[in-house]
Amino acid sequence: MRIYQAAHHDTRVRDYLFTRRVIWSENTVNAGLLVGNREFQAQITSANPVTEILTGGSLLLDFGIEFHGAVRFVTGSAAGKIRLRFGESVSEAMGCPDQDHAIHDAELVLPRMGMLEYGNTAFRFVRIDALDRNVQLINVHGVALYRDQKVTGAFHSSDERLNRIWDTAIYTVRMNMQDFLYDGAKRDRLVFMGDLHPEAKAVFCAFDDVSIVPDSMDFIVSHSADTADMNWIRSYPFWWVITLHDYYWRTADISYLARQRDLLLELLAVFAGYVDSAGSEQVPECRFLDWPNREKTAAMHAGLQGLLFWALKCGEALCAVLDIAFPGAAADAVRRMKNHLPDCGDSKAAAAMLTLSGLKNRADVVSRNRFSGVSTFFGYYMLQALPTGPALELIRRYWGAMLDFGATTFWEDFDLTWTRNAGRIDELPQPGKDDLHADFGNFCYKGLRHSLCHGWAAGPAPFLSERVLGVRFLEPGGRRIEVAPELGGLEFVSGVVPSAFGPIRVTADAGGEVEVKAGENIIVEISTEKEVLCV
Repeated sequence: MRIYQAAHHDTRVRDYLFTRRVIWSENTVNAGLLVGNREFQAQITSANPVTEILTGGSLLLDFGIEFHGAVRFVTGSAAGKIRLRFGESVSEAMGCPDQDHAIHDAELVLPRMGMLEYGNTAFRFVRIDALDRNVQLINVHGVALYRDQKVTGAFHSSDERLNRIWDTAIYTVRMNMQDFLYDGAKRDRLVFMGDLHPEAKAVFCAFDDVSIVPDSMDFIVSHSADTADMNWIRSYPFWWVITLHDYYWRTADISYLARQRDLLLELLAVFAGYVDSAGSEQVPECRFLDWPNREKTAAMHAGLQGLLFWALKCGEALCAVLDIAFPGAAADAVRRMKNHLPDCGDSKAAAAMLTLSGLKNRADVVSRNRFSGVSTFFGYYMLQALPTGPALELIRRYWGAMLDFGATTFWEDFDLTWTRNAGRIDELPQPGKDDLHADFGNFCYKGLRHSLCHGWAAGPAPFLSERVLGVRFLEPGGRRIEVAPELGGLEFVSGVVPSAFGPIRVTADAGGEVEVKAGENIIVEISTEKEVLCV
């Protein structure tokens, strides 16, 4: 029963996580007592031994998995000032963590025989230093704060590496499902419209309740002085229209779509004004595709050409659903844009935008040296632009490498070249080895500022559900679906895709047998020459 009727009710839940291991300690007594310790309450007297950090001493704890939340101290009869450092990596907890958007390095005074909870960020490791006197710790917990939503989607295959990657991708986006859909649980902890689209695709393939997506879209709109300039980026409203289209196609939520009618028409008029007489995009500043192409004029132009065309086509489809005329200026812009097909150079992000928009197939660029020039942000789109077999190999090599080096969530950015002489993120930095967290990164995510739990990196999950399970919605909400599994060399695959009309269960094997189980309200169409069983 809720006591405070006028209060805002937090829909999230709290779980206490226990210390998995003590990685390092100095000038401590009984540090190992914290491992697996389930004690919650401070006491006046106790016969049980406690962990003690002597003045000037330190210890480094590992909770075993990155999570979003805080740390909770239960203290004994001796307490004082400590320095607390959070880390997504061991290196971060042992160094000088970045302070943007959340405090990751703080001095606190612990109460004697009491409890203190501190932090609101994402982390796996904490370092605790006793600054002015001995500190007695009965226990140290991680406090995980998250939305208690059942994962109703699923993916399983003959390749356990792919299975783990799907699970990790969904866990990554789940850690960013807080009050709204954050782009990064440690940093930036903000709602960015462009960043949100790949996150939304992951949410759609994993959960029945996807309301956080329109809630986040509404938050951005309500906090934009100019809706044509969301997040101060002129190209981010393109993603709003694309996400609105994908949300409606996933949910068939016509009432929400109808409420967006005026804004949709307003934005389509603005978008049409960005196309010149030759069909070339002329998006004003601030122009943005992704960070690696920020200073590449040709790649930026090609990518925005594809992105703008994609947004206009999504707007056209939504106008048809709403039974309103697609604005003439927008229709003219679409026709003109087909006559301008810019060269994307070697930019895989731009090539993916041109390809997925239907403007020009540049899968050749995405396929070339496919393990380089990849980004976690545009990874979903690059995967979609590749044939299934090469895409699966990219997932194994690129996202799998993060797991190989200790990740439990996927990162803001990553490059396979970083791993050539690097240590793991869950181990102390080693002399002669590169520090995978502190030594790398680029643009706004250099060194320890780099987020290791970024929702936009969850692209493999929707790709595996859409392409490998082969489920495509032909009508809003999945009322009518096409099933065409593409195993890409896998021996078998099975999984569940949520829809507005109930779960869609698919199993397929390399022998050509496919079985689809869906509710009576779902019309299943098959696009394959192989044997299919519909139940």
